Amino acid sequence: MKHDAWWQPFLDRWTALPFHDLIAAVAILSVALLLGVAAGRLACRYLIPALAPRHASVISPRLMALTRSGVTALVLTAFLGIRGLDPGADLVLAAGLGIAVAALAYEIARSLGLQSRAASLIALALLVIVLASRLGGLTPLIEGLDRASMGFGTRRISLLDIVNAVGLSLVLFLAARALLASILRWIGQSRLLDAAQRVLFQKLAQIAVVTVAIFVGIDLLGIDLTALAVFSGAFGLAIGFGLQKTLGNLIAGLILLLDRSIKPGDVIAVGDTFGWVNKIGVRAVSVLTRDGKEHLIPNERLMTDEVENWSFSSRDVRVHVGFRVSFDCDLRLAQRLAVEAATISPRVLTEPAPVCWIKEFGDNGVEFDLRIWIDSPEAGVGNVTSDVFFRIWDLFKEHGVTMPVPQRDLRFHPMPGQQTAPSTEPLQE
Repeated sequence: MKHDAWWQPFLDRWTALPFHDLIAAVAILSVALLLGVAAGRLACRYLIPALAPRHASVISPRLMALTRSGVTALVLTAFLGIRGLDPGADLVLAAGLGIAVAALAYEIARSLGLQSRAASLIALALLVIVLASRLGGLTPLIEGLDRASMGFGTRRISLLDIVNAVGLSLVLFLAARALLASILRWIGQSRLLDAAQRVLFQKLAQIAVVTVAIFVGIDLLGIDLTALAVFSGAFGLAIGFGLQKTLGNLIAGLILLLDRSIKPGDVIAVGDTFGWVNKIGVRAVSVLTRDGKEHLIPNERLMTDEVENWSFSSRDVRVHVGFRVSFDCDLRLAQRLAVEAATISPRVLTEPAPVCWIKEFGDNGVEFDLRIWIDSPEAGVGNVTSDVFFRIWDLFKEHGVTMPVPQRDLRFHPMPGQQTAPSTEPLQE
């Protein structure tokens, strides 16, 4: 072992230095940060292009931050077992681990959709917890929070209970939100369900997840629901009267989704509102009109009022285009030109083919009714009729088919006994 003795003097000199622990802690932090940065770059370079190449530009920044902070926290956690470091070096490692864990929590909270302020509060709380646990434990802090209490009858509530309740509620909220987002994404991407069934199962999943989260939170917090038995009657009465319309709209929305009479994307007419269904909500159905106005119609109204669904069983809709020609025109030519004008219009279907019939012989001309079919009512009806009218106008002018101008002939008959000859006397001014 004499060949190994050459490095022993260097090790003795290193351990004799007053700041060797601090230098070691800084070196550990540097290595952990370098590994985190390298892991983040490798994940963005190789992992994202393989899993989601289309969304690489959106996911890469968030994934790099998550990987960097996560790998850094894991490397620093591996050195938690080191003992014998001086307080300064231990503080450096504890601060680095706390910052890495806080950064990881912040990125996770932002990925779940939380606002920056809420995510910062979570990160700050975790930073304090990691520092306290690393530098002496949470026992003094827990005991101090438990001592700060007050009594409400037979119930004792301390600051520790409040902190536990807030923390547990936040954890349950984040867990329920993440679980619900995954379920909604899975249902939305399912090809076995149509649009109405996807919306229905998404609403049921939201209700189920929220209900389970509430009952789990009540159980974990140890809340005794029997204490609320006195208020159950009044609460039920309030639901019966105050929330009658709300519950009615909720049940009506579920029924609409179950029988699939109205689905997102359908073109409906309710009263004076005409548009396509944008979303079926818990309380109301959002109907978007061609004017860009979004009408919120209560679900209960769609169950009781008459609703025209233009795309219930088929998206093909027949549109009537009426026009008039003069009596001295070639009526068969006018009929043929009208059908030709409808056929060359891009949104008019060729099957069923357009047809044109004489409706009646009117006072000022012959009334025609051109009937066309379209398969995209959500794109509007007025633009189709306008396009057909323009094409009819051009073809009629090209082939000499005229449209009548309303005229009125006034004939004056003299009263019996009056002079019929015109007067030759000049008019007096």
